Amino acid sequence: MTSAVETLAVALGDLQPRTAVVLGSGLGGLAEALSDRIVVPFAQLPGFPHSGVSGHAGEIVAGRLSGVPVILLSGRVHYYEKGDPAAMRTPLETLKAVGVERVILTNSAGSLMPEIPPGSVMMITDHINWSGMNPLIGEASDARFVGMTSAYDEATMRDARAAAAQSGVELAEGVYMWFSGPSFETPAEIRAARTLGADAVGMSTVPEVILSRFLGLRCAAFSVITNLAAGMTGAELSHGETKEVAPQGGAKLARLLAALFEREKAQ
Repeated sequence: MTSAVETLAVALGDLQPRTAVVLGSGLGGLAEALSDRIVVPFAQLPGFPHSGVSGHAGEIVAGRLSGVPVILLSGRVHYYEKGDPAAMRTPLETLKAVGVERVILTNSAGSLMPEIPPGSVMMITDHINWSGMNPLIGEASDARFVGMTSAYDEATMRDARAAAAQSGVELAEGVYMWFSGPSFETPAEIRAARTLGADAVGMSTVPEVILSRFLGLRCAAFSVITNLAAGMTGAELSHGETKEVAPQGGAKLARLLAALFEREKAQ
């Protein structure tokens, strides 16, 4: 059987992306911004997991953004779907094997800060793993002891700040707390998260950051804020709200990433 690495390498041809972007719920529209698009469904890549979450296409889209080769994972698998925090290990290992050096992760998240309202983009500067899970549990080698002091790449964050100013995107910054899901958080959990220093909460990204650092990949991450967290407005939360609001912030994030790649190309 042809491996995922071989299949993807053939599909990419002469395109040599050094950056991959993982797209969160409702953020698949970024794929439309690519030129010279190449699409490979996850189903054609042995070992790639299938996401059952609406708003996740389940395909790789490669091409150029601002003239820079990039590869997008339009869809991810969450811990709550399989009970496996390492569900994204094969896709990330495959990306590394075809030459990717940096992963930019995106997600939809709930804000704990009224000054970061729905429709905002927040750059994740650090995270709190509240789930109790870790994708490296069971890894036999000493490589499992991954340092997380600088989990998020300082150079990319610096360039993202400049790109935000250049593109007119207001960019918030904060700490993201990972809850396992799939149920939303309670108001009491949100009060605890705020006390512990979180600025936004969500159900993804953290295991992928841990896996990426384990694999030697540089990381950056951005949240599109789709709602204020439980208990802040009195309204109940829903995945439908996430899918409805995410494209609004997603358009800002797409503009920011295009400016980021343009800036990096010029350096």
